[in-house]
Amino acid sequence: MSSRSESWSSPAEYRIAALCVAALAVFAVSWVILNHGWFGRGQIIDTPVYETYGDAIVAGQTPYKSFAVEYPPGALPMFVLPSLFTNAGHADAYRHRFGLVMAVCGAALLVSLAISVTALGFGSASAAGALILAALAPLLLGSVVLTRFDLWPAALTAGAFAAILSGRLRLGHGLLGAAVAAKVWPGVLLPLTVAYVWRTRGRREGLVCLAVASGVVVAAVLPFFVLSPHGVWRSFERQLSRPLQIESIGAALILAAHHLFGTGATMISSRGSQNISGSFARGVGVVQSLVELGVLVGIWVVFARRDRSREELVRYSAAAVVAFIALGKVLSPQFLIWLIPLVPLVRRWSVALLYVAALVLTQAWFPKHYWSYALQFSPTVTGLVLARDLVLIGLLVALLRPPREAPEARAARARPRASSSPA
Repeated sequence: MSSRSESWSSPAEYRIAALCVAALAVFAVSWVILNHGWFGRGQIIDTPVYETYGDAIVAGQTPYKSFAVEYPPGALPMFVLPSLFTNAGHADAYRHRFGLVMAVCGAALLVSLAISVTALGFGSASAAGALILAALAPLLLGSVVLTRFDLWPAALTAGAFAAILSGRLRLGHGLLGAAVAAKVWPGVLLPLTVAYVWRTRGRREGLVCLAVASGVVVAAVLPFFVLSPHGVWRSFERQLSRPLQIESIGAALILAAHHLFGTGATMISSRGSQNISGSFARGVGVVQSLVELGVLVGIWVVFARRDRSREELVRYSAAAVVAFIALGKVLSPQFLIWLIPLVPLVRRWSVALLYVAALVLTQAWFPKHYWSYALQFSPTVTGLVLARDLVLIGLLVALLRPPREAPEARAARARPRASSSPA
């Protein structure tokens, strides 16, 4: 029985491996394209900030204590690695090496995705679609992927789900904890993965997995917190207290009303982004945050109420990240990188098409037309930003839509049950 099973599974695994190699080739070509020609011009980059952090650490300074850091401790390796092989002050060399590090993260993400599609039992066509979508996503989104470190937490998240879907639950939660330590957003996945383990392996294993993930986060944060509690807290507080960023759906609606009805709108630059100011914008930000929290809690509760399959774990996880992105006060273009580990694993054409639309709509205005939007409130770009944000809302709805019930199952459910009482 087992030998027969192995004889059937090996060819499938070989096919997935071949598809993974093909996807890696597509990703490599996409990465080269992103570094040249039209894509390489007019970029808006974050690498100078990363270089400052990396050079300071290599010089022996202590992050959060000697200098302020905007990001969690798990992000620091991505800033240090390029500095180790670059002389201080050589911005172009640092940027090139940082891009190589991100390319490695992207490749690791694809390998993890291949493991996930194998664990989920994808056929060749479904696996090819998932892997090619993930490989092309950076090209569809644009040059922002080259100079942001978001492929690092995305790769860790992809590794976490590859392990969890393959039954290596504690390893998966350790990787998920590392992802949370790198950038906080994977934390919205932890209630779902722990609930999945709790339902499938029992309460004890669920608590162990939660402890593993929490332990990794504490191990990453605690040393820096001991050295500089204020510096670490300020890093998190800076992110949590950001105003209504100009690309969020609330800001896009305010600017759309500005163009349609002549209502006021004022942009201010603060906290490293361009934001809509004023009491009304602050109120919209509060409402958005409450809606975001309510939707996330709803997703967690609905998922945890009954046993769920691995496919449902992936679908609800993708929905949680989309909700976090689409409903949050801040929505930067690189946030769409967060969906690469999850959305391709959802076998729904509507989900894939909406994700592609969101990527393309983002590249349609960022980075080439970002400043005409932020500084001049360009009506055309406002329409593109609002369209992208609404597509993300549509993606959330598509992910949360219950799967269609097969006609046979629907008929069986509607058929009256035979009475078990004696005549």
